Amino acid sequence: MLSIGSFLFNSLDYILIVDSKFNIIFNSRYDSRTNIQTEYAAKDILNKNFFDVYTDVTRENSSIYRCMTTGEIVVQKNQRYHDYLGHEFISHNVTLPIRRRGKIVGVVELAKDVEPLENVDSEESDVIFNEFLETLQRESGYITFSLILTRNPEMRKNIAMAKTLAKLPNPTLIYGETGTGKELFAQAMITQSGVPRSKVVVLNCATVPDNLMESILFGTKRGIYTGAENRRGLFEEADGGILFLDELNAIPYQVQAKLLRVIQDGTFRSLGDNRDKTVNVKIIASMNVEPEEAITRNILRKDLFYRFSSSIIRIQPLRKRKEDIDLFIEYYIKHFQDLYGKHIRGITGPLREALQSYRWEGNVRELKNVIELAVEFAGEDEILGPEHLPPYLHQRLFEAEESSEKSNSAENDEIVPLSHAVEDLEKSLILRALEQSAWNKTKAAERLGIPRQTLTYKIKQLKLANGATKAERG
Repeated sequence: MLSIGSFLFNSLDYILIVDSKFNIIFNSRYDSRTNIQTEYAAKDILNKNFFDVYTDVTRENSSIYRCMTTGEIVVQKNQRYHDYLGHEFISHNVTLPIRRRGKIVGVVELAKDVEPLENVDSEESDVIFNEFLETLQRESGYITFSLILTRNPEMRKNIAMAKTLAKLPNPTLIYGETGTGKELFAQAMITQSGVPRSKVVVLNCATVPDNLMESILFGTKRGIYTGAENRRGLFEEADGGILFLDELNAIPYQVQAKLLRVIQDGTFRSLGDNRDKTVNVKIIASMNVEPEEAITRNILRKDLFYRFSSSIIRIQPLRKRKEDIDLFIEYYIKHFQDLYGKHIRGITGPLREALQSYRWEGNVRELKNVIELAVEFAGEDEILGPEHLPPYLHQRLFEAEESSEKSNSAENDEIVPLSHAVEDLEKSLILRALEQSAWNKTKAAERLGIPRQTLTYKIKQLKLANGATKAERG
């Protein structure tokens, strides 16, 4: 495991460092301390020109060259290349500039291998790389408001408000449906604030067990329970900085009262302590539930919500800002054709119209995943059409329409209640996704473009749990 600054690169396959003259000064793939490659010796790699070692990589297609000459962070997926001994590699890469006193003195490339070998799960590798890239972007301060794409007037007002709130001590609440970009807003605010990353703490509250939430947020005093030690909580870690609480409503109701006190006067007590501690922490929180609904369901304290009431950003779902759908279609086609090293000639009219009329329950995140999949499986110099859609979306947008037309042509007078028809279609799509994913709920949720928690709820609601259990046993 390699640690650089606040990064932990424990899921990468190799790290390459090249100086400003494109000479390799480190390559963990051939380093005897990190890997055993009997065919290579350090003298064959170190201080050799990158383009001499990787003979079929040119300056035109090299992420190393692009990063060195432009200073931008370059991401490239499924890059296929050979070294000077003819060994072939396929990898996902992220390449970052190394600067000294404002001048680029080299680049570092971080790579995850995607080899078409037996027992290698390329889909899992893809997920790991995407998660790593998102973490890298957050930690490096790479996420700024310039990355929030919109033509929607209300979204532009949200951006202006968020820029202002980023500089103020007010606690800020961002809410909207899953996939609308709440975390993007929060991370852009953190970057805009100018607070050092060492003073930024992020917590996904939904991942913390209820019985551990108080101790994680506020720390513990030795002896309060068996094995307890004097331990600082996240509020002390973030003192003088920012604490981002993702999924605020997942914090247990009783712990929210303690959170309210910190927001009001900056004081709290660690678990088991009888002395107050004082901190100066700006809180940014997010929710994927409407606040009024959360209050009604007793998963958000009304008095806590009121503490955020002067600094609330509501992000509209994608279906209510239609002007952004076409913007994202064009942006992600270009983004992913660059990422996968392909040329896509455009998108057909029927597919564009279908994507614009779709409800996008998974919002921007779902649209992004759909375009990525379409580009990944499209041929070179091809136009994206309905045939490039993932199965669940093709069925929703086109197969249901074809079925309806056949039914009409047969003059079928039978009317099925709409709620039954929707439930049958939903059940069919979920079963299909689960079967295609071998009942792996995480992968099935990704195929459907919905959160895993939503899929679990739907499985229970539609009484599919027994089928899942049976399939898993088989």
